[in-house]
Amino acid sequence: MILVLSRVSAHFSDVVVGDTPVLKDVSFSIPSSSFVSIIGPSGAGKSTLMRVILGLMPHASGDIVRNFYRPAMVFQNYALFPWLAALDNVAFGLRMEGMGRKEREHIAREKLKEVGLGHLENRYPAALSGGQRQRVGLARALAISPDILIMDEPFSNLDTITAESLKTDLLKIWRTYGMTILMVNHLIPDAIELSDQIIVMGAHPGHVEKVLAIDLPRPRDTRNPQFFRDVDSLTEVIRDVS
Repeated sequence: MILVLSRVSAHFSDVVVGDTPVLKDVSFSIPSSSFVSIIGPSGAGKSTLMRVILGLMPHASGDIVRNFYRPAMVFQNYALFPWLAALDNVAFGLRMEGMGRKEREHIAREKLKEVGLGHLENRYPAALSGGQRQRVGLARALAISPDILIMDEPFSNLDTITAESLKTDLLKIWRTYGMTILMVNHLIPDAIELSDQIIVMGAHPGHVEKVLAIDLPRPRDTRNPQFFRDVDSLTEVIRDVS
Protein backbone atom coordinates (compact mmCIF):
# COMPACT_ATOMS: atom_id res chain seq x y z
CA MET A 1 0.00 0.00 0.00
CA ILE A 2 1.31 3.42 -0.91
CA LEU A 3 -0.89 5.18 1.67
CA VAL A 4 -2.61 3.92 4.83
CA LEU A 5 -4.71 6.03 7.20
CA SER A 6 -5.85 4.60 10.55
CA ARG A 7 -8.42 6.52 12.62
CA VAL A 8 -7.06 9.93 11.58
CA SER A 9 -8.74 12.96 13.12
CA ALA A 10 -8.01 16.66 12.65
CA HIS A 11 -9.42 19.97 13.80
CA PHE A 12 -9.16 23.69 13.18
CA SER A 13 -8.09 25.75 16.19
CA ASP A 14 -9.46 29.19 16.95
CA VAL A 15 -8.68 31.30 20.01
CA VAL A 16 -12.32 32.44 20.22
CA VAL A 17 -14.41 29.34 19.42
CA GLY A 18 -11.81 26.71 20.29
CA ASP A 19 -11.22 23.52 18.32
CA THR A 20 -13.58 22.61 15.46
CA PRO A 21 -13.41 18.96 14.35
CA VAL A 22 -13.00 18.60 10.57
CA LEU A 23 -11.97 14.94 10.28
CA LYS A 24 -12.91 12.07 12.58
CA ASP A 25 -11.50 8.53 12.60
CA VAL A 26 -10.73 8.49 8.87
CA SER A 27 -9.39 5.07 7.82
CA PHE A 28 -8.59 3.71 4.36
CA SER A 29 -5.70 2.28 2.36
CA ILE A 30 -4.63 2.91 -1.23
CA PRO A 31 -2.74 0.36 -3.36
CA SER A 32 0.23 1.49 -5.41
CA SER A 33 -0.50 2.44 -9.03
CA SER A 34 -4.24 2.69 -8.39
CA PHE A 35 -6.63 5.48 -9.34
CA VAL A 36 -8.73 6.52 -6.34
CA SER A 37 -11.45 9.17 -6.05
CA ILE A 38 -12.71 10.80 -2.88
CA ILE A 39 -16.26 12.02 -3.13
CA GLY A 40 -18.74 13.49 -0.68
CA PRO A 41 -20.89 16.52 0.20
CA SER A 42 -19.64 19.97 1.17
CA GLY A 43 -18.27 19.98 4.70
CA ALA A 44 -16.85 16.46 4.42
CA GLY A 45 -13.30 17.76 4.77
CA LYS A 46 -12.09 16.40 1.43
CA SER A 47 -9.64 19.21 0.69
CA THR A 48 -8.51 19.24 4.32
CA LEU A 49 -7.81 15.53 4.04
CA MET A 50 -5.54 16.17 1.06
CA ARG A 51 -3.54 18.68 3.09
CA VAL A 52 -3.25 16.26 6.00
CA ILE A 53 -2.05 13.48 3.69
CA LEU A 54 0.62 15.79 2.25
CA GLY A 55 1.70 16.92 5.71
CA LEU A 56 0.62 20.50 5.04
CA MET A 57 -1.73 20.36 8.02
CA PRO A 58 -1.20 18.40 11.25
CA HIS A 59 -3.58 15.69 12.36
CA ALA A 60 -4.66 15.48 15.99
CA SER A 61 -4.74 11.69 16.33
CA GLY A 62 -4.42 8.47 14.37
CA ASP A 63 -1.67 7.15 12.14
CA ILE A 64 -0.65 7.87 8.55
CA VAL A 65 1.77 5.58 6.72
CA ARG A 66 3.15 7.34 3.65
CA ASN A 67 5.01 4.92 1.41
CA PHE A 68 5.73 7.59 -1.17
CA TYR A 69 8.68 9.90 -1.60
CA ARG A 70 7.76 12.38 -4.33
CA PRO A 71 4.16 13.56 -4.00
CA ALA A 72 2.77 16.21 -6.33
CA MET A 73 -0.39 18.27 -6.05
CA VAL A 74 -2.65 19.75 -8.72
CA PHE A 75 -4.75 22.50 -7.18
CA GLN A 76 -8.35 23.39 -7.94
CA ASN A 77 -7.42 27.05 -8.43
CA TYR A 78 -4.31 26.14 -10.50
CA ALA A 79 -1.86 27.91 -8.11
CA LEU A 80 0.33 29.17 -10.95
CA PHE A 81 2.76 32.03 -10.47
CA PRO A 82 1.28 34.92 -12.52
CA TRP A 83 4.70 36.51 -13.12
CA LEU A 84 6.11 33.33 -14.71
CA ALA A 85 5.43 32.04 -18.21
CA ALA A 86 4.08 28.51 -18.61
CA LEU A 87 7.54 27.01 -19.17
CA ASP A 88 8.95 28.57 -16.00
CA ASN A 89 5.88 27.56 -13.98
CA VAL A 90 6.37 23.94 -15.03
CA ALA A 91 10.12 24.10 -14.32
CA PHE A 92 9.69 25.77 -10.92
CA GLY A 93 9.84 22.62 -8.79
CA LEU A 94 12.94 21.42 -10.63
CA ARG A 95 14.53 24.82 -10.10
CA MET A 96 13.87 24.55 -6.36
CA GLU A 97 15.63 21.17 -6.42
CA GLY A 98 18.72 22.83 -7.86
CA MET A 99 18.50 21.42 -11.38
CA GLY A 100 20.37 23.39 -14.04
CA ARG A 101 18.44 25.70 -16.35
CA LYS A 102 19.04 23.75 -19.56
CA GLU A 103 17.96 20.41 -18.10
CA ARG A 104 14.90 21.72 -16.28
CA GLU A 105 13.68 23.64 -19.33
CA HIS A 106 14.08 20.50 -21.46
CA ILE A 107 11.94 18.50 -19.01
CA ALA A 108 9.39 21.32 -18.74
CA ARG A 109 9.04 21.50 -22.54
CA GLU A 110 8.50 17.74 -22.74
CA LYS A 111 5.79 17.87 -20.08
CA LEU A 112 4.04 20.80 -21.75
CA LYS A 113 4.03 18.83 -25.01
CA GLU A 114 2.63 15.85 -23.14
CA VAL A 115 -0.40 17.85 -22.01
CA GLY A 116 -0.83 19.49 -25.42
CA LEU A 117 0.60 22.93 -24.61
CA GLY A 118 4.02 22.81 -26.22
CA HIS A 119 3.09 25.78 -28.39
CA LEU A 120 2.20 27.96 -25.39
CA GLU A 121 5.37 27.76 -23.32
CA ASN A 122 5.86 31.54 -23.39
CA ARG A 123 2.29 32.43 -22.41
CA TYR A 124 1.63 33.86 -18.96
CA PRO A 125 -1.25 32.46 -16.86
CA ALA A 126 -3.43 35.54 -17.49
CA ALA A 127 -3.34 34.75 -21.22
CA LEU A 128 -4.38 31.10 -20.75
CA SER A 129 -7.87 29.62 -20.48
CA GLY A 130 -8.94 27.73 -17.37
CA GLY A 131 -8.34 24.40 -19.07
CA GLN A 132 -4.89 25.49 -20.22
CA ARG A 133 -3.98 26.66 -16.71
CA GLN A 134 -5.05 23.31 -15.32
CA ARG A 135 -2.86 21.54 -17.86
CA VAL A 136 0.11 23.72 -16.91
CA GLY A 137 -0.51 22.73 -13.30
CA LEU A 138 -0.61 19.08 -14.32
CA ALA A 139 2.60 19.44 -16.35
CA ARG A 140 4.30 21.06 -13.36
CA ALA A 141 3.28 18.13 -11.16
CA LEU A 142 4.51 15.58 -13.71
CA ALA A 143 7.85 17.36 -14.13
CA ILE A 144 9.11 16.14 -10.75
CA SER A 145 8.28 12.48 -11.60
CA PRO A 146 5.92 11.92 -8.66
CA ASP A 147 5.02 8.52 -7.28
CA ILE A 148 1.63 9.84 -6.16
CA LEU A 149 -0.39 12.59 -7.81
CA ILE A 150 -3.01 14.31 -5.66
CA MET A 151 -5.65 16.38 -7.44
CA ASP A 152 -8.28 18.61 -5.83
CA GLU A 153 -11.37 18.74 -8.08
CA PRO A 154 -9.40 19.28 -11.31
CA PHE A 155 -12.53 19.42 -13.50
CA SER A 156 -14.66 21.76 -11.39
CA ASN A 157 -13.75 25.02 -13.18
CA LEU A 158 -13.76 23.57 -16.70
CA ASP A 159 -16.40 23.38 -19.41
CA THR A 160 -17.62 19.92 -20.42
CA ILE A 161 -15.52 19.56 -23.58
CA THR A 162 -12.32 20.68 -21.83
CA ALA A 163 -13.01 18.39 -18.86
CA GLU A 164 -13.53 15.39 -21.14
CA SER A 165 -10.28 16.13 -22.96
CA LEU A 166 -8.39 16.44 -19.66
CA LYS A 167 -9.87 13.15 -18.43
CA THR A 168 -8.59 11.39 -21.54
CA ASP A 169 -5.11 12.85 -21.07
CA LEU A 170 -5.10 12.00 -17.38
CA LEU A 171 -5.93 8.35 -18.01
CA LYS A 172 -3.20 8.18 -20.65
CA ILE A 173 -0.67 9.66 -18.21
CA TRP A 174 -1.76 7.25 -15.47
CA ARG A 175 -1.33 4.24 -17.77
CA THR A 176 2.01 5.52 -19.08
CA TYR A 177 3.68 6.22 -15.75
CA GLY A 178 1.92 3.77 -13.45
CA MET A 179 1.74 6.34 -10.67
CA THR A 180 -0.92 6.45 -7.98
CA ILE A 181 -3.59 9.11 -8.46
CA LEU A 182 -5.76 10.33 -5.60
CA MET A 183 -8.44 12.76 -6.73
CA VAL A 184 -11.12 14.74 -4.96
CA ASN A 185 -14.12 14.70 -7.27
CA HIS A 186 -17.74 15.79 -6.98
CA LEU A 187 -18.99 14.26 -10.25
CA ILE A 188 -20.25 10.72 -9.75
CA PRO A 189 -20.00 9.53 -13.40
CA ASP A 190 -16.43 10.84 -13.63
CA ALA A 191 -15.44 9.10 -10.41
CA ILE A 192 -16.78 5.76 -11.69
CA GLU A 193 -15.27 6.20 -15.16
CA LEU A 194 -11.81 6.94 -13.78
CA SER A 195 -11.43 5.07 -10.52
CA ASP A 196 -10.44 1.67 -9.22
CA GLN A 197 -11.72 2.67 -5.80
CA ILE A 198 -14.05 5.38 -4.51
CA ILE A 199 -13.93 6.65 -0.94
CA VAL A 200 -17.28 8.16 0.09
CA MET A 201 -17.08 10.71 2.88
CA GLY A 202 -19.76 12.10 5.14
CA ALA A 203 -19.72 15.55 6.73
CA HIS A 204 -19.62 17.43 10.04
CA PRO A 205 -17.02 16.26 10.82
CA GLY A 206 -15.57 14.52 7.79
CA HIS A 207 -15.54 10.74 8.04
CA VAL A 208 -15.48 7.73 5.75
CA GLU A 209 -18.94 6.34 5.06
CA LYS A 210 -18.01 3.68 2.55
CA VAL A 211 -15.17 2.44 0.34
CA LEU A 212 -16.33 1.08 -3.01
CA ALA A 213 -14.32 -1.02 -5.46
CA ILE A 214 -15.12 -0.35 -9.12
CA ASP A 215 -14.67 -3.58 -11.06
CA LEU A 216 -15.65 -2.39 -14.52
CA PRO A 217 -13.16 -3.41 -17.23
CA ARG A 218 -10.92 -0.78 -18.79
CA PRO A 219 -11.28 1.14 -20.99
CA ARG A 220 -14.59 2.02 -19.36
CA ASP A 221 -17.67 2.02 -21.54
CA THR A 222 -20.02 4.67 -20.17
CA ARG A 223 -22.86 3.04 -22.16
CA ASN A 224 -22.44 -0.25 -20.31
CA PRO A 225 -25.55 -1.05 -18.22
CA GLN A 226 -23.29 -1.87 -15.28
CA PHE A 227 -21.86 1.64 -15.48
CA PHE A 228 -25.34 3.09 -15.04
CA ARG A 229 -26.04 0.71 -12.17
CA ASP A 230 -22.84 1.82 -10.44
CA VAL A 231 -23.78 5.48 -10.95
CA ASP A 232 -27.22 4.85 -9.42
CA SER A 233 -25.71 2.91 -6.51
CA LEU A 234 -23.16 5.61 -5.71
CA THR A 235 -25.81 8.33 -6.08
CA GLU A 236 -27.89 6.56 -3.42
CA VAL A 237 -24.91 6.38 -1.07
CA ILE A 238 -24.17 10.09 -1.54
CA ARG A 239 -27.83 10.99 -1.04
CA ASP A 240 -27.87 9.09 2.25
CA VAL A 241 -24.85 10.94 3.65
CA SER A 242 -25.77 14.42 2.39
